[in-house]
Amino acid sequence: MRKLLLIAPLALAACSQSEPEPAPTPTPTVAQPRTLAAADLDLSTLGAKIVGPQGPEVETVLSAGNREIGKMVSFVACPESTEECKPGEMPEGTIYTYVHRVTLIDIEEPEAEPTEGPEVVESPPTLFRTTERAHGFNRAVGYSNAEALAALGSEDAISITSDDGRIIWRVTQGSWEPGSSLTFWWQSTQPPAGPADAYLLEVDGNQAVAEGPFPAEEKPAGAPRAN
Repeated sequence: MRKLLLIAPLALAACSQSEPEPAPTPTPTVAQPRTLAAADLDLSTLGAKIVGPQGPEVETVLSAGNREIGKMVSFVACPESTEECKPGEMPEGTIYTYVHRVTLIDIEEPEAEPTEGPEVVESPPTLFRTTERAHGFNRAVGYSNAEALAALGSEDAISITSDDGRIIWRVTQGSWEPGSSLTFWWQSTQPPAGPADAYLLEVDGNQAVAEGPFPAEEKPAGAPRAN
């Protein structure tokens, strides 16, 4: 009888203990855009350009609706001292520099009708961006400081961010003057797969898709290289 009395309290204590709470399920967080450090464009650090079906440069007209708003000239170059840039013959680890020079054209805008009373108008963004993930992007990126100074009035008038692998150059100061050019650049460990509609220009509320050289996705280790 005494043994039963000793066991009973232990049994009651075990029953009174609550079951451990289940571990919380981790909730995935949405990646926020990352600000990138911009570097000046130095053409002297570039070697030969890749010569594709359209030659060493790809030219495209930037159209919004039924009107032309600008043009873009792009090329991809191998590192300095490279005399002939042939991706299939370049060593592993070669860095390719993608360069895009965008020039706005003069567009006659209709005069705004006068309005009565105060009005707050939010100006539309002015930006240039990749519409696809920049494959092989090594976070080296920038623009021409001299052209930013001439077109926007400041060498620091452009901010650069990476949003889900896409690169965005955004004008944060001044107004991009028609007739002027801005040159944007970035680097990748991947050579271009060919021209693609992978860029977009947005200015004065107009959007224009731009065709330019764009890299293919990274190949898995051991995959054969393109010739």
